[in-house]
Amino acid sequence: MSLTMHAHEIENSSTTQDGLPVAPSLGPALEFAKLPSHATPINPRVLFICLLCAVLGLIAGFVAQALIHLITFFTNLSFFHRVSFAPVVARDNHLGIFVIFVPIAGAVVIGLIARYGSRGVAGHGIPEAMEQVLTNQSRIPPKMTFLKPLSAAISIGTGGPFGAEGPIIATGGAVGSLIGQLLRTTPAERKVLLSAGAAAGIAAAFGSPIAAVLLAIELLLFEFRPRSIIPVVFACVVAATIHTRLEGTEPFFKFTGRDVLPASQWALLVYTAIGVIAGIGSVVMTRSVYAVEHWFEHLAEHTRIHWMWCPAIGAVAVGVIGYFRPETLGPGYFNIDHLLSDRVVLGAAATLCVAKFVSWTISLGSGTAGGTLAPVFTIGGALGAVLAIGAVKLFPGAGIDPRVAALVGMVSIFAGASRALLTSAVFAFETTLQPSCIVPALCGCSAAYLVSSLFMRHSIMTDKMSRQGVRVPADYSADPLEGVLVSEAATANPILIDGERLVSDLRSWMNSGLPGSQHQGFPIIDGSGVLLGILTRRDVLNPIHPPDAHVRQLIHRPPVCVYEDGTLRDAADHMANHGIGRLPVIDRARRKVIGILTRGDLLSSHGRQLREAEEAKSTLRWPSSR
Repeated sequence: MSLTMHAHEIENSSTTQDGLPVAPSLGPALEFAKLPSHATPINPRVLFICLLCAVLGLIAGFVAQALIHLITFFTNLSFFHRVSFAPVVARDNHLGIFVIFVPIAGAVVIGLIARYGSRGVAGHGIPEAMEQVLTNQSRIPPKMTFLKPLSAAISIGTGGPFGAEGPIIATGGAVGSLIGQLLRTTPAERKVLLSAGAAAGIAAAFGSPIAAVLLAIELLLFEFRPRSIIPVVFACVVAATIHTRLEGTEPFFKFTGRDVLPASQWALLVYTAIGVIAGIGSVVMTRSVYAVEHWFEHLAEHTRIHWMWCPAIGAVAVGVIGYFRPETLGPGYFNIDHLLSDRVVLGAAATLCVAKFVSWTISLGSGTAGGTLAPVFTIGGALGAVLAIGAVKLFPGAGIDPRVAALVGMVSIFAGASRALLTSAVFAFETTLQPSCIVPALCGCSAAYLVSSLFMRHSIMTDKMSRQGVRVPADYSADPLEGVLVSEAATANPILIDGERLVSDLRSWMNSGLPGSQHQGFPIIDGSGVLLGILTRRDVLNPIHPPDAHVRQLIHRPPVCVYEDGTLRDAADHMANHGIGRLPVIDRARRKVIGILTRGDLLSSHGRQLREAEEAKSTLRWPSSR
């Protein structure tokens, strides 16, 4: 008996919600899977996440302010021996040589918190949040919501050369993760909540919502999708509004002196050169931090010194340097304001750059708590100012502004160290409100990013994770499967098997060696051409099935299909969700089985795209001369 192998038009059949045919004879037992939720950019669930993120932005705004006040409290207590929340800076203390012991005392407390509370309090905030996103489904332990800001406030309040922004990021992320764990959320939604909380902390601290959103995209979300970005935007806008209400509309960093003029082409070349040097500096900075960290790890492993005492050992350097250069103690945002003024002196800027670098590197590498932005900005700003003062003497008519150069050095070194290019450039504008600085910042940040990428595989945020075996995404590119239609990759005119045929007939044909008989899977249809399911060679040749059974009786699961105008990403998601290796392809207009798509077709299409991306060739020829 011969087999019927043809394509039928599917008519007079009911459909599922996706518009795919359902065999009337089998009724609701035959259903087609819907596309996964992430196949559409926005769904009603995103509205709920947006609402949560707006509330989270409100919380993060007040948390940021609370942490700043807590740091001020410990600064007053440690350096001025008074209980007060009045704004002060550690530089103005009158402790004399006894100032050396203040950072040491704070570091001892940090070590105790790390040992008996959580070792996760160490670090500068962003890498820890990234690690939770990549390795723990964005689940930060709830106790970190309290231990991280407390340890950071003690560390910075006792003179640690850090900024409050890292702990604010970590705390905001912890609050977002906590909300995501208390509610019924997916790992992807928890990632959005964590990222929104962290970004909202930055927006609340600096009043820079756009830079905060970009920071989340470049360092935390690892994707660029509306369903992720929009909730983060809501959180950052609310947090920035809190900052404006409490701090006013003045820029966080202020230029003083003459007006900032648009940069000349020669000045832009100098700012780009500063970016190149800042990129080299970011490489040196990153490697120095991890070299010091490795030394302290070696010290704890090969001596009787417990690791909890390492922050106190590192704090000795902080105290000694702070005694000779008090401006290195604490966040030192006033240093940045000074660098953006017209009162910068070459020697003072150079000394600040070196002293802050040594103090911050040793302290962070020893395992204490604190943020990277303020010290990195100070180091880079001082470096930019030094280079600009020298350039002005060499090229007096180039129109170089040392204040702009300091800003370029500040954001460029962060762009090189963190690989957050857009965040750094936009941050330069949002925190100064100087439009003339945007182009110089872009030049410097791009140059630093390029140099850093050439000389350093991983950033200061990801180097430690990579050494621990964590794979950190480095590039965000469009999904290659999204750009290819199913109709372009599927095998057309598939062999369709009549479900009423006997198993024995199908087995005989499969063993005949005729064209098409060696395929691994076949669509099964009924007499009306309705797709019943897919059978593989293993299904048919399995000896447990009696030879006189009908082929349709072997079908054990409803078919999963794709339309011909769907993408290979839709098809790959179907295959992964249902554990299958082939999909019938349906013509949307004619309701007709027109092809079959296999895993091999997906890989072949992807392979062609890879080859096209790697093969360099000329597509035009020079006209031949005669």
